[in-house]
Amino acid sequence: MSAALERMPVLYLGHGAPPLADDPVWPGQLAAWSAGLPRPRAVLMVSAHWEEAPLALGATTTVPLDHDFWGFPERYYQVRYDAPGAPALADSVRKLLRAPGMPVQDMPERGLDHGAYIPLVEMYPDADIPVLQISLPTLDPVRLMDLGRRLAPLRDEGVLIVGSGFFTHNLAALRHTGGGVPGWSAEFDDWGHRALENRDWDALLDFLHASPAGRYAHPRTEHFAPLFVSMGAAGATGEPDAQRTVIDGFWMGLAKRSVQFG
Repeated sequence: MSAALERMPVLYLGHGAPPLADDPVWPGQLAAWSAGLPRPRAVLMVSAHWEEAPLALGATTTVPLDHDFWGFPERYYQVRYDAPGAPALADSVRKLLRAPGMPVQDMPERGLDHGAYIPLVEMYPDADIPVLQISLPTLDPVRLMDLGRRLAPLRDEGVLIVGSGFFTHNLAALRHTGGGVPGWSAEFDDWGHRALENRDWDALLDFLHASPAGRYAHPRTEHFAPLFVSMGAAGATGEPDAQRTVIDGFWMGLAKRSVQFG
């Protein structure tokens, strides 16, 4: 592998639901973001929609997508994203993660779920970059940050590490708030933005207690959890790399704040 590969940044993004493709703004924001990045040799994706312990590696060949949603128009189930598999990246991940007490399993039939392929369709529409998805083996922020640290060397091999979640995520509460942006979503988004800008990593790790409306914004924490993998991958050598919000605002009342480290 070339030693001249550019060190890749790390992303945390809001992945949207199937209708993201019809949004008048968001697909263009994702496309512009990827256009400004170095071209990755491969993408390592951690999505809120795959929890599996021990940590699992998804398909390393091109297999059908996992259309893991219900009740949408048929056209959303016809979407394809035939990206190449990434067996070499899978080998690298195994070497970085395998240790006593940290087994790694393979799930070769497990295709990309909507948390993975929906943003990739907008960012890399040619589907010509190898993609590997790995599971969230836990929702514990500290352990996920450690996972990110272990994966960090991949950045120097041209791998784009992407945590895919949503900055606020409480669909049940949205049903009772009517239109607009609910206060709990706006409050948590503002708090999280300031915590990221101030590099208050301890507060972010303890977000359920340190933030306003944390338990409303994330009654179950799987959509915030990928942020900690991204933070860990960004900060393996000390302070996390310089970070900036690339996408902000709200979609159906949920904060779509998306962040780039490095």
